Amino acid sequence: MYLNTLSPNPGRTRNKKRVGRGIGSGFGKTCGLGHKGLKARSGGKVAPGFEGGQMPLRKRLPKYGFRSRVSMVTAEVRLGELNRVESETIDLAALKAADLVGQHIQRAKVFASGEINKAVTLQGVAATAGAKAAIEAAGGKVLEAGAE
Repeated sequence: MYLNTLSPNPGRTRNKKRVGRGIGSGFGKTCGLGHKGLKARSGGKVAPGFEGGQMPLRKRLPKYGFRSRVSMVTAEVRLGELNRVESETIDLAALKAADLVGQHIQRAKVFASGEINKAVTLQGVAATAGAKAAIEAAGGKVLEAGAE
């Protein structure tokens, strides 16, 4: 087998449509494009979403929504999940090591959901007022807290 002997399977390809070759070809004169107009011209096409001058649907609908780019690097951690962290001091690196937040996360916040069973020190991680109270009740403390 040589590269110059390869060819597509029969029926795989079609011959190119030859337009502008006289009346007998079936595609003479206007070449299947009709008479004049935008779509008969070279490079003539209607833009996607164009509705003939009517106000397009995408402009008639109201604008809505906003997605904060900060939220893409922020994670929320449940209070009960802190029991899975091995170390006494919990910071962002410890949360990543325990696989509670993704590696791309830059800030985290603990909220009160579940129970904490051990005394931990929360450092460099924000906590809600309820979570802070629960951590302190378990004998832990919150440093640099961004409590609400």
